Amino acid sequence: MRQGAGLRIRLAALVALGAVAVLCGVTAPLPGWSVAAAAEAEDRASAYRTAEEAEPAEGTGSSTGAPELKARHLYTDAIGAGETLHYRVRLDGETNAHLSAVAALPPTGGAAYDAGVEVTLLSAEGTRCDGMRGTAGAGGFGLPVAATASRLVRPNAACQRAGAYLFTVERTGDAGSTAGDWPLEIAFMAEPGVTGGATEAPGGAEWSTEPPAVPGGLPRQAGGGTGFNDAAAIGKGVWRDRLEPGETLFYRVPVDWGRRLGVTAELDGAEPVGSAPHLGSGLLLRLHNTARAPVHEQGAAFDGRPRTLGFTTAPAAFGHRFSGAAKTGEMRFAGWYYLSVGLTPEAAGHLEGGLDLTLRLSLEGEPRPGPAYDGDAAAAGFAVTGEDRERAAEERPPATERTGADGDGDGAGAGTGGGNGALRAVGIAGVGAGTLLLLGLAVWTLAARRGGDRAEGAGAPTAGSIASAGMLHQPGAGRRRRPGHARPGGRPGPEDVPPEPHGGGYGYPPRP
Repeated sequence: MRQGAGLRIRLAALVALGAVAVLCGVTAPLPGWSVAAAAEAEDRASAYRTAEEAEPAEGTGSSTGAPELKARHLYTDAIGAGETLHYRVRLDGETNAHLSAVAALPPTGGAAYDAGVEVTLLSAEGTRCDGMRGTAGAGGFGLPVAATASRLVRPNAACQRAGAYLFTVERTGDAGSTAGDWPLEIAFMAEPGVTGGATEAPGGAEWSTEPPAVPGGLPRQAGGGTGFNDAAAIGKGVWRDRLEPGETLFYRVPVDWGRRLGVTAELDGAEPVGSAPHLGSGLLLRLHNTARAPVHEQGAAFDGRPRTLGFTTAPAAFGHRFSGAAKTGEMRFAGWYYLSVGLTPEAAGHLEGGLDLTLRLSLEGEPRPGPAYDGDAAAAGFAVTGEDRERAAEERPPATERTGADGDGDGAGAGTGGGNGALRAVGIAGVGAGTLLLLGLAVWTLAARRGGDRAEGAGAPTAGSIASAGMLHQPGAGRRRRPGHARPGGRPGPEDVPPEPHGGGYGYPPRP
């Protein structure tokens, strides 16, 4: 056998064996994978993703020249320290209007307790129709912060006349605690009027005050989003995810009329780096309703030990909107409810990587008839459809999946059904196999050139022949990035937006 041919055969055998080893999962992690995972985690914890269809708007410092917001549209803007932005809206006399503002505070934390936004809806005569203040809270990292204002159609109430109204967004808190402008997302959600049906609030005796049973079973993998627009759809059962320092993960759950939601969030402990931490409000669990108004909030200290947070809601009922109790009053819609879990960025100095998160969700009660809407409630975002239930049951994040931080060999995906972990394993295998093959091809080509005429007719494969077999390394293989998501769910699309107010947001009543 000629020397050149022998070298090529030996190289081919080594390349083949290396590819088999990679595909069988016996190869070591690729160099730089931990760096890529770290970069991915940093990217995930960075920015609130606004809706792709959101339109730019520039609020004014006074009512003069304020831009008009249209029903069932989303808008983006930015608000500076101490600013109050003004917008105009036109309301009819039959539709319930819900307007919301979501402020994306910096993910680095450090915001003052009262840092946030306050929204107000005013009539043309200056009458205050509604308002709410949303703040970062004790942890100072609760991004994003949401606040809502509503005009509810009801007899003998203020702000019932059709015409022009003024919607204002004020940035609150110490200007020095978080410098720079905050991105804003503003939504105008229009709920059709009602012509009858179940519009009364159920009596307190009609539902149990005991928490629903905590579901068991094997967890499925979930991929939390950055906010309301890319929240992952999940339903009844057990779900698993990975929470990084400075990150707030969002999920959405379909809640029908008459059903109440039970939530338990379990965070695994972690061996602290250096001294044991004690971060007073390092963990935060929140729930927002269909119109982005806050329903529940619970916080806990982070000290590296396992923690469990949770709550149970009142059943969803149209008549609850007239309740004086905030936690009951905000369970006023059927539709998507938004669950978020946050970990303070300060935890990054006390642990390596993130924490495993387990969510246990229960939905108690049978779906009940709701109000008779004078319009398409599902298209407006105020109904639960069969497609919504399927989406939540199938654990389909809208339009995309989580990225590299879901697994990374840390057990985040263990026992979850292996969706993301399996995809990553295939991706890594593809990268490894492709790299080995390219290396072998390069050396093979070099040997062929050195062999000169002796190498002719030896049958050395070409780049084209290998590529046609699907074996060439594809840039980016094995590392899935999370692109911008589509709107949360089907119908609520462009209109799945505004919220409605009640109570005083996160610990603060609306100002008189």
